Amino acid sequence: MFVAMNRFAINPGREADFEAAWRTRESYLESVPGFLRFALLKGDEPGEYISHSTWESRAAFEAWTRSEAFRAAHGQAPLHGVLAGPPRLSVYEAVLTQEAPARA
Repeated sequence: MFVAMNRFAINPGREADFEAAWRTRESYLESVPGFLRFALLKGDEPGEYISHSTWESRAAFEAWTRSEAFRAAHGQAPLHGVLAGPPRLSVYEAVLTQEAPARA
């Protein structure tokens, strides 16, 4: 498993704009081989967000970054004035994973 996270700092008062942009955009992820899940996380600190995507492998994530789907997803409405700076990418290879037990 491979995880990619982009950390975003949002200008004060623009959090609703940032969330709306994510809610209304087309992600194109559902058609990408190796994609497992996505979450947009809001932190406790004002303006702190992280996009969190989980992939079958680093190779699957890297293929996404070179795909037409990636270009289409990232070519949507810009966030001028919303972001306090560029997002910061962090990537991780899973060393250990654990799933919740199935519930009846």
